[in-house]
Amino acid sequence: MSILQDAKRTAQGLFQAGMAKAIAMAPDSWIPGGEPDPLIRERHGHVGQPVSRIDGPLKVTGRAPFAAEFPIEGMVYAALAYGTIAKGRISTLDTTDAEQAPGVVLVMTYRNAPKLQPPPLFLTAEKAAGGDGLPVMQDDRIYWNGQPIALVLAETQEQADHAKSLIRVTYVTDQAMIKFSKAREQGTRTAEFMGQPLHNEVGDAEKALQDAAFSVDATYTTPRHNHNPIELHGLTVTWQGDTLRMHDAQQLVAHTAWSMAQVFSIDEKQVVVTSPFVGGGFGSKSMWQHHIIAAAGAKLARRPVRIVLSREGVFRLVGGRSPTEQRVALGADADGRLTALIHEGVTIKTPHNAMPEPFILPTRSAYAAKNVLLDVQKVELDMLGNTFMRAPGEAVGTFALECAIDELAERIGVDPIELRIRNEPDKDPISGLPFSSRNIVEAYRAGAEKFGWSLRNPTPHSVTDGEWLIGMGCATGTYPYYRMPGGAARITLSRDGKATVDIAFHEMGMGSATVQTQVAADRLGLPMEDISFNYGDSTLPGVVMAGGSQQTAAIGASVIAAHNKLIKELLRLAGNDSPLAGLKAEEVGSQNGGLCKLDDPERHETYQSLLSRARRDKVVVEAQPPQPVETMHWSMHSHSAMFCEVRVNKVTGEPRVSRFLGSFDCGRILNPKTATSQFRGGIIMGLGLALMEDTQFDERKGRIMNPSLAEYHVPVHMDVPEIDVIWTDIPDPHAPMGAHGIGEIGITGTGAAIANAIYNATGKRVRDLPITLDKLL
Repeated sequence: MSILQDAKRTAQGLFQAGMAKAIAMAPDSWIPGGEPDPLIRERHGHVGQPVSRIDGPLKVTGRAPFAAEFPIEGMVYAALAYGTIAKGRISTLDTTDAEQAPGVVLVMTYRNAPKLQPPPLFLTAEKAAGGDGLPVMQDDRIYWNGQPIALVLAETQEQADHAKSLIRVTYVTDQAMIKFSKAREQGTRTAEFMGQPLHNEVGDAEKALQDAAFSVDATYTTPRHNHNPIELHGLTVTWQGDTLRMHDAQQLVAHTAWSMAQVFSIDEKQVVVTSPFVGGGFGSKSMWQHHIIAAAGAKLARRPVRIVLSREGVFRLVGGRSPTEQRVALGADADGRLTALIHEGVTIKTPHNAMPEPFILPTRSAYAAKNVLLDVQKVELDMLGNTFMRAPGEAVGTFALECAIDELAERIGVDPIELRIRNEPDKDPISGLPFSSRNIVEAYRAGAEKFGWSLRNPTPHSVTDGEWLIGMGCATGTYPYYRMPGGAARITLSRDGKATVDIAFHEMGMGSATVQTQVAADRLGLPMEDISFNYGDSTLPGVVMAGGSQQTAAIGASVIAAHNKLIKELLRLAGNDSPLAGLKAEEVGSQNGGLCKLDDPERHETYQSLLSRARRDKVVVEAQPPQPVETMHWSMHSHSAMFCEVRVNKVTGEPRVSRFLGSFDCGRILNPKTATSQFRGGIIMGLGLALMEDTQFDERKGRIMNPSLAEYHVPVHMDVPEIDVIWTDIPDPHAPMGAHGIGEIGITGTGAAIANAIYNATGKRVRDLPITLDKLL
């Protein structure tokens, strides 16, 4: 069987490679984005304006319902009991006291749970959403320390929590693999990400490293990280006859609806997932076991269920970022041009998920090197399944790569920015594709001037202010442009000239609803108040994921497709009496509440006039964009130049970030106000990555030991300095609206910029995150 599977994978790989080569060689005009989006030329509309969030008033007045705020008559409250061994079986499970406790409606375990199919594992099918692929409460097996073993439903949350504490359980333990070093000793395997091996090789990098005039060769390590969005993972679920309705905190409403249908062996149309407001996701708000358990409990109890994971529950049940051990070796000639670039190492995943930390991703397109070796090896441990966490791969990969670049610059005796510019590639170093847009040099020059980089003293440990050592550092950040398949949009144009756009996207606090209303208004030639957006509902068109910073492109391409179809339909209805008679769709655009000839705007007719003459109350169109093959024709990325100033106390070793500036090259900025918030949020998360975030994993028991915000530290107000952000605002001519996603670029490069600044301040090179004061004493 394995031979057949290997042969199938080989055949698929050859087919994909052949298709990629054909797409790369095709004329630009055949590719989505081959003709620039007309909105790129529009500079006087809603796009580009700092519009305040349209959902802001709802949130500040408490009228925005989040997942755990939907009241349903007869609702009961849930509490989960978690296992305490890393691997084995439940030996005894006594729920008698819990069942008899006041207010308890149901205690569900593997003994009485309904028959369920294993959840479809994310990345294994088009709509798969499962954080792991394990069966849920179907037998007595334990797969990780923290696995849910019982659900208690009660009339109040307090009663459910109390009853949970009365459950008594014993285990038979199996030998678990929970030690990183031991797993490495038993051998590693090449990791895969999104179906492709995390391995690239050009030339002979090891030999080139030996022959280099200048070189560095160092190991960098990053710890586990756990998700901690402000909104806890919550769900209100009810069965309405045979229909499962879920009010959820979701990044994947359509994926989750399909996946839950597979688990319960029902039709996808029998599952409705709504998620109008989400209080932060960062990769964590997908489908986890509590979704399945709550829905199964609601089915057994025949009552609606509300479940909200405790903060500890999020640590036990929701995956995070895996630890990495990375080697970066760089070789350069006498002129400082890279002759060798090696980025390799090991990360952890579990047997039941498909997400190794792909830390080489940023290195693939970062620098022009003649010889390249990139490789991610994996080991598998019996632990909670890891998952996507803001900029998976890039966040920790740029830490290692950009610290090594800084070390090389010092060894050569050249300014770190100059070394980076000297090694700018003119095409993608691995794929050979042309860049769709790359203006990182402009970002560096603008950022250096605004930050005052020329004042930096390149000699470490040389600038002081009383008992504080002061240093500056910089780093490059990068994140790919993605646009996933499955987008679709529906436009309903009414006779009153107003439009409604339906698409199953998500609003997680980043301003998507606001920005997309701006874009749709300009696309349709209408004021923003005449545009309504319906989103966050699995019954709407599109399979759109709020992840990979791709939602903006997915929505934009979908609305373009629907708008093009709308123009064709309106021209069909126009008839011979219209000023638009005889025109082809490609000759027509939307302007001033109607359609006009693009090169003769006087040939114009309003939507109201068009629909009135056709005696139509409304026109409804739905369309899908073309497949996202633009990423196989161009190398498409966002970039940033990150600048940091730190102060390190000579007495205590305490590091403080005193100033930070991010200079971004992310195509056109659609809304400066919401973009600034996204950039700053990413930088703040990068500050936590650099200085404090660290999941303490007990390699004896396989248990997370700091599952609370009292022990797992994240940045608070006093940790966050003045953060300035600027951008090039140069549109990518091959992306919808000329824009790239910006949700993840802010965290990339930030850790390295802080580490490099700390070295400049102290002369101590810390290659192990987080950089805590004990490492600086």
